[in-house]
Amino acid sequence: MGNLKTWLKKNTSTAILTVLFIVILVNKDAKAWLMRQVASTGILNSSISESKEIQNTTTKASYAGFSLKREDGTGIDSSTLQNKVVFLNFWASWCPPCRAEFPSVQKMYDHYKNNPDMVFLTVNLDDNAALGKSYLKEKGFTVPFLIPAGNIPDVLYNGSLPTTVVLDKKGEIRLHHKGLADYSKDSFYKQIDELLKQKL
Repeated sequence: MGNLKTWLKKNTSTAILTVLFIVILVNKDAKAWLMRQVASTGILNSSISESKEIQNTTTKASYAGFSLKREDGTGIDSSTLQNKVVFLNFWASWCPPCRAEFPSVQKMYDHYKNNPDMVFLTVNLDDNAALGKSYLKEKGFTVPFLIPAGNIPDVLYNGSLPTTVVLDKKGEIRLHHKGLADYSKDSFYKQIDELLKQKL
């Protein structure tokens, strides 16, 4: 016991860092908090790209076969996405990077939810949707809770969580970001505002 006390006195910072490391390894929220600190620097963020029409090529999202449903079982009509800026986020409650970026997704949703030209599709990919719903309730998030009602086109999602896609009013993919990002930055809002101003 005396040896342990002596070691702790000499290595206090090592002991504290070891405990913190273990907490971060086993606690999803602690892991998400650490990731959120990194994401808040903006170094992980992507930017919305220029329209590819300039290059005479377009990457348009096809809504054929892509269907989502709300928690009450009602479906999302893909025609409601036409001529809108669409923010599409694929996430799961067990995914630490998803947890890390979700406060920024919520903040962005709060900023734009009343804009008639903006649609938010936050798609939960938990094997048990109740886990995703429970996570949102526990954290007080109010983003739309959606689940797939069929296959998801590869052009939108191919297995990495989180994945975020932004479509312009013409249905072109202007952002396709795999991994953690911070969507609550003013610089990102300015890019979204530019898309919202786009004339058809």
